[in-house]
Amino acid sequence: MQTGYYNSAAGMVVQFNRLDNIANNLANVNTNGFKQDDLVVGDFMRIYQEARDELENPNQTKEAAQFLNRTLTKAPQIVDEYTDYSLGGMQNTSNTLDFALSRDGLFFAVQTPQGVRLTRDGSFTKDDEGNLVTKEGYAVLPSDYFESGGKITFAEEDSIIEVDKNGQIYTNVPGALTQVQKDKLLIANPDNLSKLKKVGDNLYEYPSVATLKPIDESGAVQQGFIEKSNVNAVKMMTQMIETNRLVGMYQKAMQVQMDDMNGDAINKIANNK
Repeated sequence: MQTGYYNSAAGMVVQFNRLDNIANNLANVNTNGFKQDDLVVGDFMRIYQEARDELENPNQTKEAAQFLNRTLTKAPQIVDEYTDYSLGGMQNTSNTLDFALSRDGLFFAVQTPQGVRLTRDGSFTKDDEGNLVTKEGYAVLPSDYFESGGKITFAEEDSIIEVDKNGQIYTNVPGALTQVQKDKLLIANPDNLSKLKKVGDNLYEYPSVATLKPIDESGAVQQGFIEKSNVNAVKMMTQMIETNRLVGMYQKAMQVQMDDMNGDAINKIANNK
């Protein structure tokens, strides 16, 4: 059995998956609020060292040595993938309906045909009916949505719109200099970010979204700003170069295994006859 050949082939598949991941990150380097994804490659020696005390085979025995050898000859593989939810850079747009969240782990809530979804992209606008919506047309939800439903709607005479750091919206009184309090943005803070699932359009699905309680005083809403992607383009390009080189190395290893080593073995067998 040519273990080296299969391990090299598996290693190449891992690097192809890394290339796909890096390409997706780079494609979204200018997507507002995008959070980069990363992969974890299996390290079987580390896994063995962490779990060997719990194994049925005692250490320093023939059975344990056989287990270790079988473990080390397993091919590398992707064992986990995760999303980096760290903050991206804040860009001042001076747009009244642009909002950024200055704390990680917080999300805006929007209504889609598939249900309530979460997003970090606060580049909002108004539709023809005056509703606050995303660029895709999804309604941005108020803080009392799960109790009373409804949308965030502005009247034609609401020429001045201000939002404080907690997401409370104020609009002007027509013909006066005073402002009145209106709806409040629904700012959600999921307990377990690992349960979030990317579903396209820069949205996240959360399995128990209806149980999320709006944060009354997040202190994180910044009006007139948007959060940029947290993808480091230079770092991603460096990883892409590294991954391409690893693909070449695995390809060379496969070639050596199949051509040189097999040819050498065949010649030795032939000469011994």
